[in-house]
Amino acid sequence: MTEPPSPRRRTPAPPREDVLAAAMDMIAERGLEKLTMAALGREVGMSSGHLLYYFHSKDELLLRTLEWSEGRLGAARGRLLTGTGTASERLSAYVDLYVPDGHRDPHWTLWLEVWNRSQNADDDARARQAAIEGAWHRDLVALIAEGVSRGEFRRVDADRFAARLRALLDGFSIHVAIGLRGTDRDQVLVQVREFIADSLLVPAG
Repeated sequence: MTEPPSPRRRTPAPPREDVLAAAMDMIAERGLEKLTMAALGREVGMSSGHLLYYFHSKDELLLRTLEWSEGRLGAARGRLLTGTGTASERLSAYVDLYVPDGHRDPHWTLWLEVWNRSQNADDDARARQAAIEGAWHRDLVALIAEGVSRGEFRRVDADRFAARLRALLDGFSIHVAIGLRGTDRDQVLVQVREFIADSLLVPAG
């Protein structure tokens, strides 16, 4: 008498955070153009259909991956903003964290792709993208307001100055991330710090 075949053992799906981390690693190592559902599925041992079950679309996968990456950056930003040091020193650290590491920085590569796709995104996706930007802005406003109250910074409108500074950072950061010739991270940091020194810092008496 033959024994009935044993049931196939299903391999459990990896935790969602592991999938997002794998997606980010693929962007860093191979570029965004190589990140397909099929390729990611092979990386984490899932079918592309299984990935679509969890994320519904590539747009959602990219946005979730960006949110995951932003969560890590947000934790780092929180540590530096609540750390010791002057407001000026912490503002310099904020700028360091904001500006891409170089051409094809994976976080900025992903950020640019998500924003490019946002033209056709639904209201929920656009609200989630706005939440990412809002967190960076609120932290910068709070830091500038603290520096003003301590007499380190000039008496500026913290919200307006933060908006202008982030616009400057975004423009320069895009140049760095796409590898615009003649623009690198070190040059950008020098120019941003010159702008801050000229327009925000109280001159030493």
